Amino acid sequence: MVKEPGKSTLADKIDRLFHVVRRPDREPYSNEEVAKACREATGESFSTTYLWQLRTGRRDNPTKRHLEALAQFFGVPPAYFFDDEQSTKIAEELALLGALRDAGVRDLALRAVTLSADGLDTISDMIDAIARREAGRGAPKKEG
Repeated sequence: MVKEPGKSTLADKIDRLFHVVRRPDREPYSNEEVAKACREATGESFSTTYLWQLRTGRRDNPTKRHLEALAQFFGVPPAYFFDDEQSTKIAEELALLGALRDAGVRDLALRAVTLSADGLDTISDMIDAIARREAGRGAPKKEG
């Protein structure tokens, strides 16, 4: 299968959901947890191996019910799997929600709400400078 530039494959989209949507303890869901929930939602066969095949692109033609079950589990509209523009927008929103689950990020965001535009620009510049410095040192990024 040849991937068009700027297009995400079904496997990319499914795998992105696993990276962004996490359990309440911030750990990623396992293929088994998701497959089991999808089996229960559809009443159809949905094995861990089948889900792994979808995530890795070894299979790329799931049933509509399987995609609906995945969408329901991860809390996204089924259009996420079909519309690249919609998929990108939803993925960005999910990443933001994931970041806001981090107490430190949430605290900074809430405190920044009261700042002026100039204050926000200053904070943004500081974050950029710190990110560049940490990237130069190879500092590990904080996981949420």
